[in-house]
Amino acid sequence: MKKNKVLLVEDDSTLAFIVQDALTREGFEVVCAANGEAGIKAFDESEPDIIVADVMMPKLDGFEMIRRIRINSPSVPVLFLTARTALDDVVRGFEIGANDYIRKPFQILELVVRIKALLKRNTGIAENAKITVGDCTLDLSSQRLTVGKHTVGLSHIEAVILDELLRHPNEVVEARTLMMRIWQSDDYTNLNRLHGFIYKIRKYLSRSATVELLNIRGIGYKLAA
Repeated sequence: MKKNKVLLVEDDSTLAFIVQDALTREGFEVVCAANGEAGIKAFDESEPDIIVADVMMPKLDGFEMIRRIRINSPSVPVLFLTARTALDDVVRGFEIGANDYIRKPFQILELVVRIKALLKRNTGIAENAKITVGDCTLDLSSQRLTVGKHTVGLSHIEAVILDELLRHPNEVVEARTLMMRIWQSDDYTNLNRLHGFIYKIRKYLSRSATVELLNIRGIGYKLAA
């Protein structure tokens, strides 16, 4: 049976050794890199199933590393490890393309559970990556939206929002549902950020002759088909 391959990018050698040892004992194949530049090289060479990366690293930080990787590999799951606790840092990580976030210090068991959950979720996405409603098709694996004859590249968050809306056409999708899926929190402070993404998505869909994104005041949104 093929082992899932984890790319671990962490500049703290002691922590990297502990995590690598624990993941190896859990049945994963682990490839390690000590900074963002080495992480990009290791990613290209090893083609991992998931990336676990620190944010604050020398030469190239985790955010910039993932931004570059996401250009050609938009669907590989990414989990950030970080001591940063500011909400803006967490939001930036998700906007760049992170799928999950664990703050240091953390329990190894929690990390293992999160990794397994992301791998399972990603397998499901790969099996059902495209969804079409009217003249709109979302390819979640490549994060691209086609509206009629026009195709646009999406950010990770835009793709997640559209995936939720397209899977529930003509139904009201609550704002809190979207916030939980994106940020694992329905904190009110995220609402303005969500509105910003919705505004951009509405512009993408303005070319459509068959669907319209409606605002359901005080509740959420509905993709009317």
